Amino acid sequence: MPEQKPWDETTGSGAISGAGAGGGMDLAMDEGTTLEKTPGGPEGTGPAGKPRSLWSDAWRDLRRNPVFIISSLVILFLVIISIWPSLIADQDPLDCDLAKAQEGSQPGHPFGFDGQGCDVYTRTVYGARTSVTVGVLSTLGVSLLGGVLGGLAGFFGRGWDAVLSRITDVFFGIPVVLGGLVFLSVVTSSTVWPVIGFIVLLGWPQIARIARGSVITAKQNDYVQAARALGASNSRMMLRHIMPNAIAPVIVVATIALGTYISLEATLSYLGVGLKPPAVSWGIDISAASQYVRNAPHMLLWPAGALAVTVLAFIMLGDAVRDALDPKLR
Repeated sequence: MPEQKPWDETTGSGAISGAGAGGGMDLAMDEGTTLEKTPGGPEGTGPAGKPRSLWSDAWRDLRRNPVFIISSLVILFLVIISIWPSLIADQDPLDCDLAKAQEGSQPGHPFGFDGQGCDVYTRTVYGARTSVTVGVLSTLGVSLLGGVLGGLAGFFGRGWDAVLSRITDVFFGIPVVLGGLVFLSVVTSSTVWPVIGFIVLLGWPQIARIARGSVITAKQNDYVQAARALGASNSRMMLRHIMPNAIAPVIVVATIALGTYISLEATLSYLGVGLKPPAVSWGIDISAASQYVRNAPHMLLWPAGALAVTVLAFIMLGDAVRDALDPKLR
C-alpha cells in the first residue's frame, strides 16, 4: 500500500488526508490558508507540515495592519504617561493660581490655564491615568464576570441558561446614563472604584451573551463530543477544549467596549455623579470648561481632544482585532 503524504504537491488540492484511531479525517482548507513546510520559511510559525493556528494567523495579520500599529502606539503612549505622567509633565495638576485663570498659552504652559488657574496641559496629562485605569479595570471586571456566567450558561444550559437569560434581560432594560445618575448620586467617594463597580454591574450582560453563544457553538464541535465520549470531566472540557476556541469573540467585544467605558466615565463625571474633585479627570475638566467655552475655548479643546483620541484608538484597536480573529472576514 503506498505511503500517504500529508500534502500532495502534484494534485494541488487543498485537503489533508490521514487516518487515526477514530477513523478517517479530511480537513478542507480555504484558498487563503497555506501549510508551512519548514519552520524557517518566510512565514514559518511551527513544525513542518503543520497549519498555523487561529492565534498565529491573527497575529500575522495584525502585524501587517497599519490601523493596529497606529492604535497600539497611541495606546502604549497613553499607558506610559498614565503610569509615569511626570515624564512629560513636571508640575502638580492641583497647583493653581487664580491670577492666571483663563489665560491662554504661555512659555512653559502650552495649553494655557483653566478657570481656577490650573495648568491645562498638566491636568490633561494626569487625566489620562484616570481614563485608562477606569477603562482597563472595567473591561477586566466585565470580561471576567460576564465570561464566567455566560460560559457556564452556555455549557450547562437548561435551568441555568434560562435564569441567566432573564437576568440579562432585566439589566439590558436599565438605561446606562440614568442608572449612573441613580446609582452614583448616593456615593460620596471621589475615587475610581464606584465608577468601575457601576460599569461592571451594567456591562457584564453584553459579554455574558457573547460568551454564551460562543460556548454553545464550540461545544457542538466534534472534538468536544469526542472528549466527552472519552470521559473528560466538565472542567477539562471547558478549560482545554471549549474556552480556547470560544474566547475570541469575547476579546473582540471587550476591546471595543473599553473605549466606550472611557467615554462613559467622562460622561458621568461631566454630569457630576462620576469622579469628583479633587480627582483629575477629563470629564471633570470638560464640565468645568463648558461655562467658559466662549471666552476660553482652549479649556475645553485639549481635554475633549485627548478623550476623543483615546476612545478612537481603542475602537480602532478593537476593529483590527475583530478583523484578524473573525474567519468570515478572511
